[in-house]
Amino acid sequence: MSGRTAVFGGTFDPIHNAHLEVARAAAASFSLERVLFVPSGTPPHKQGTLAAYEDRVRMAELACIGEPKFEVSRVEEGTGPSYSIHTIERLMALGYRDLAFLIGADAFAEITSWYRWQDLAGMVEFLVVTRPGAGYLVPAGIRMRELAGVWLDVSSSSVRTAFQSTDLDLDDIPVPAAVRGWILDHGLYRSQPLKISASHTL
Repeated sequence: MSGRTAVFGGTFDPIHNAHLEVARAAAASFSLERVLFVPSGTPPHKQGTLAAYEDRVRMAELACIGEPKFEVSRVEEGTGPSYSIHTIERLMALGYRDLAFLIGADAFAEITSWYRWQDLAGMVEFLVVTRPGAGYLVPAGIRMRELAGVWLDVSSSSVRTAFQSTDLDLDDIPVPAAVRGWILDHGLYRSQPLKISASHTL
């Protein structure tokens, strides 16, 4: 694949507006050809996901509609831990070149604990999304640039909690409308029935 690609991995459980804002800012700031969203299969650093892989991929695809520089990859589909080095190796085998790795400052601070991190560092440049108060060291041999000023106080866990509430305005949940519809239509993240407005149906 020609042109510079930033790999944006995560559980995306679910994808939300902050993910999209970060991707847009990265594409503009670093002259990217594309931002490749890679929903994780089995993330080794987390306890698992609440939504199935297919749901998370589909929500990412819906969120990327109308964004010409955004794509979604199924490269981590299947079983086994989703180590970043394996993801990059698979993408390179598929023809992707000039890869960057879009990552949050908190995750980057733990980069030396990642499996084969030195190999990963030799294959990509890290684009680190900073946030107020975040601190990290840059290990020797790592190429990185900072993306500042786009941090938003939104997390997938807070979005999941909002969808579990019985007293909420769905329009205030920071996810694209198409993602909101998918969550409601497929009953994701609910511990009890949602109280919804007439404009939203299950």
